[in-house]
Amino acid sequence: MLTEDARKFSLIFIIWNEMRNFKITIREIAILTLFTTIFLFLACSPIEKKPLLERGWKQQLEMQLPLLGHRNWIMIVDKAFPMQSTQGVNMLYAEEELLNVLKYTLERIDENNHIRPIIFTDKELGFINQELVPGIEDYKFSLNQVIGKLNVRVIPHDSVFIKIDKASKLFKTLVIKTNQVIPYSSVFIELDCDYWSKEKEKQLRQLM
Repeated sequence: MLTEDARKFSLIFIIWNEMRNFKITIREIAILTLFTTIFLFLACSPIEKKPLLERGWKQQLEMQLPLLGHRNWIMIVDKAFPMQSTQGVNMLYAEEELLNVLKYTLERIDENNHIRPIIFTDKELGFINQELVPGIEDYKFSLNQVIGKLNVRVIPHDSVFIKIDKASKLFKTLVIKTNQVIPYSSVFIELDCDYWSKEKEKQLRQLM
């Protein structure tokens, strides 16, 4: 027969063991409840991939613009533009048409008081006709609506890349790749100082 003390010890052990099992059960219930809540939240929340992509490139552009300045480049390019191995080139992807990205970029540049754009377009674009690329005239017209009043320079495609390659060895170049599938439609933006001009620089050198 068990003594009184032995019975008490046995009872305490049984109670402690049950309490331990009860605690484990509570923890398991809590974990199950947590995972159920997360699952229900994800199941009921619509996943909008496109807006996230849009916010991604726009936010990154706005974050980088205050850091960019004279001699930096921003390139708004078509979908076939290759990924660069040059360390001075940063690439973003915008799941949008080129002209929409270009317009947004120019608007953000205009909001910054330290930079202004010098626009470069491919000379080849002017020679592409409707027979080669159906709808090209509509694109040319829309492009002119966006950049027609700005400082635009038209040079051969390879010449643009020579300039950018030279600049990217010392200065950062930002590339925003778009969904555009029209050849030679890329637009290249060289940033210049908005509060200082070449004329003032020339006058300064003469004074020196």
